[in-house]
Amino acid sequence: MENTVSCLEGMIYSVNKVKDLYMSEVGIEGIGVIGAGAWGTTLANFLVRKGHDVALWIREEEVYQQILKERMNRTFLDGIDLSPGLKPVRAYEEAVSGRDLVLMAVPSHVFREVLKGVRVHLKPGATVLNLAKGIENDTLMTMSQVAESLLPGESRLVFASLGGPSFAREVSMRRPTVVTIACGDLSRAQQLQVLFADDVFRVYTTDDLVGVELCGALKNVFAIAAGISDGLDLGTNTRAALITRGLAEMTRLGIGLGARPATFAGLAGMGDLVLTCTGDLSRNRSVGLQIGRGMRLEQIVKGMNTVAEGVKTTLSARTLALKTEVQMPIVEQVYRVLYEGKNPKEAMKDLMTRVLRAEPEY
Repeated sequence: MENTVSCLEGMIYSVNKVKDLYMSEVGIEGIGVIGAGAWGTTLANFLVRKGHDVALWIREEEVYQQILKERMNRTFLDGIDLSPGLKPVRAYEEAVSGRDLVLMAVPSHVFREVLKGVRVHLKPGATVLNLAKGIENDTLMTMSQVAESLLPGESRLVFASLGGPSFAREVSMRRPTVVTIACGDLSRAQQLQVLFADDVFRVYTTDDLVGVELCGALKNVFAIAAGISDGLDLGTNTRAALITRGLAEMTRLGIGLGARPATFAGLAGMGDLVLTCTGDLSRNRSVGLQIGRGMRLEQIVKGMNTVAEGVKTTLSARTLALKTEVQMPIVEQVYRVLYEGKNPKEAMKDLMTRVLRAEPEY
């Protein structure tokens, strides 16, 4: 028994030494997090507790004061104690200047505006890691495409995105979570993998950036559909069908836009889709639940203090489907319910009575 314990201790020591060596070689010196919602606050706190120098930019004065004085974000992450080492700031420059890694933790519909303010302070060669899960309505761009349109090539900035099934509150509670980080530069993805990984937060890597971003955005639309189904009390058969056919729609569109099919079967695709369609912490499923129970979208949005990305992404997903001529019948019906006032029961009937066909590969 003593020999076994000694062997395990030696293995743990060796792994930690490799991590320490690797981190010294890649040289992460300072991390800035832009946005103090649940996810931004969670990852900022997570990285501080791992021993990193982290500054958290906060838009809301109330939230800034809560974190500064109480070490808690009562507005977006109530009940989670924050490390004394976390630095709340109000200026972009304080958050990102001279830092090697910047996490963009703002909703997709304000991503462009915020990045415009942040970009002048970014260190050349820094990594920008996107946490938002959406597609711009006007441009139909993913967040990496928005960044590429705004950030100068000579700055040598590298853009990455984090995806996968990961509710912020559960990560804050140290519940085992597995995610994937996508980056066109795999060596940078591996750098981030080591930075984030610990005994309850496992990280995979991929270079399919467009696939991971499409997965993260589109799954929210199907979570609204699943919520509507649950709100109508249609049962678990129906929910399972919506998840499965939702995955098929996501994959079809992804292939049409250059993503790899395997990405949609992985953590960013199937993993996050299942979580968001079934989890009680899902904001998008919650929107659907309330619609299925008879509430109007305007009422629901007015009563929320956080963003359900799927509401806006429904517009983008439908436009992309029409533009690329990809069949996305669930997206179409969610759009009609949200934006044309269609009765959810009629929407479900129309899905069930479509022309009969074989089940294709995607």
